[in-house]
Amino acid sequence: MPKDETRTAGTLDLGGDLAVGRLGFGAMRLCGPGVWGEPEDPEGAERVLRRAVDLGVNFIDTADAYGPGVGERGISSALHPYPASLVIATKGGYTRQGPGRWRTNGRPKHLREACEGSLRRLQLDRIDLYQLHRPDSRVPFERSIEALAQLREEGRIRHVGLSNVSAAQLETARGIVPIVSVQNRYNLNDRRSEAVLRACECAGIAFIPWLPLATGRLARPGGTLRETATRHGATVPQVVLAWLLAKSPAMLPIPGTSSVTHLEENVAAARLRLTDGEVEALTSLKS
Repeated sequence: MPKDETRTAGTLDLGGDLAVGRLGFGAMRLCGPGVWGEPEDPEGAERVLRRAVDLGVNFIDTADAYGPGVGERGISSALHPYPASLVIATKGGYTRQGPGRWRTNGRPKHLREACEGSLRRLQLDRIDLYQLHRPDSRVPFERSIEALAQLREEGRIRHVGLSNVSAAQLETARGIVPIVSVQNRYNLNDRRSEAVLRACECAGIAFIPWLPLATGRLARPGGTLRETATRHGATVPQVVLAWLLAKSPAMLPIPGTSSVTHLEENVAAARLRLTDGEVEALTSLKS
């Protein structure tokens, strides 16, 4: 497979100055169970990251809460000094109390400390894309966004992104600072963020679907999804990724895995071309 294989799906410009392939990599799974602690196979995690770059992936998404800190340190250990074309996105706004336990913290003081911690762990002078991990109901949303705007003004981050927001929150944030991406849960089985996706399309903002491979009962034997995969000689995850890429030019999926084999399968989805009829048939599915 050629090094630039992911670019067969095209590129997307983040903020007008960062060209990334439309199939990225989500590093959440490169931690221990419950996204807590070190991975069971640290060397294997590093192999996955290096192989992703070899395959042409130039957008890697992580967060300070993964581990916590484990994901960012793993990326730095495996890939620093970074290739010039590699864009690393991270997030702040969550704290951790244990495996599977998450608590929002959108206070400006915390976001500043979180950003500085990410800069140290990633060995960066500036983070290309820094995202608010989730709005904190205990903190006015505008205050959290103003904190990120200040970090951008100071040159600690290049671009601001959001995660887990509504279309109204996206509009509010855009009134404070330019927003270049939104990362919401979105997949074939869960399209509750459709309005946010459309808002991103209209504004020229990247939409990063998390949990992109979830299918639920739609992957049942004999169903449209499996039949489409069989017709193309592909896996169900490959068809799902191809559908996402075909669904919207704003889409930037970030499937994550701790397996080199699954990584290579996911990246190969950039080659898969669904017909318009197949895209429509998959879009019409309901769980």
